[in-house]
Amino acid sequence: MTDAPAVRPTPVGRAVESWLTHLDVERGMSAHTLAAYRRDLARWSGYLAAAGVERPEDVTPAHVAEFLARLREGDDDHRPLAASSAARTLVAVRGLHRFLALEGVLEADPARDVAPPSTPDRLPKAIPLDAVERLLGAAAVGDTPAALRDRALLEVLYGTGARISEAVGLDVDDLDTSDGVVRLRGKGGKERVVPLGSYAATAVGAWTVRGRPVLAAKGRGTPALFLGARGARLSRQSAWAVLRACAERADLPGHLSPHTLRHSFATHLLEGGADVRVVQELLGHASVTTTQIYTRVTVQQLREVYAQSHPRAR
Repeated sequence: MTDAPAVRPTPVGRAVESWLTHLDVERGMSAHTLAAYRRDLARWSGYLAAAGVERPEDVTPAHVAEFLARLREGDDDHRPLAASSAARTLVAVRGLHRFLALEGVLEADPARDVAPPSTPDRLPKAIPLDAVERLLGAAAVGDTPAALRDRALLEVLYGTGARISEAVGLDVDDLDTSDGVVRLRGKGGKERVVPLGSYAATAVGAWTVRGRPVLAAKGRGTPALFLGARGARLSRQSAWAVLRACAERADLPGHLSPHTLRHSFATHLLEGGADVRVVQELLGHASVTTTQIYTRVTVQQLREVYAQSHPRAR
């Protein structure tokens, strides 16, 4: 029995792999983002193949526009995508062809002038300070290694605005307790140093002194700050489970996520008078435009207070 002949990749397929390799090696993009781009571009490649297009040079703006329309409408094999999901897929398509144009493979970028679908503005969901305190209080129950870790983890998430991947990616050496700061590694491997805060520093200190050595003894030795039951680095899934359990004990909504604490961190800073550009640096946003959506949250709260309090507001 002979092996089936290998399927030769098309020029479009080779171009996709070239761009993904560039993002991985040159840009240091996360594995999660690369996997999402790969899925989006697999659908794009499939559309082009069905249209009889094998070379990137043969792609036209009309192809990109029709592909976007099909994303929104769906077909026999795919459900219709929301505007936000279709826009994300188009980001991958535009990134690919912009890369090919910059590399000289294409004379012009066929996706450049195809605008993504407009998406409704979604305000970040934050929880009030008293709800945060209830959550952190629920994590402080007991003096076991797991309880000490859970309190430290949630204090770090809220106290630094870290993404969940940044928090579980912390090593012990990323902490500088003398200066009260922590080094976070964000998207694309970019590092930033943020204050730890006294509550988070106290919780982390209790964990590293009384809790971490107990779990570390069960593992093979790891520099990770947060450990699981077997002494290995705590996974994202386990960190989510910690938050869900604490939220349930605090009688808070079940849809609470680690990103909710990040949103709350930013919102509470701005409500306390922090400058938006300082919040931008703390969150690790590349552009202040991303951070400015939080200012709309505080304006909305002002409107609500005004509507409830002023005698001629309605």
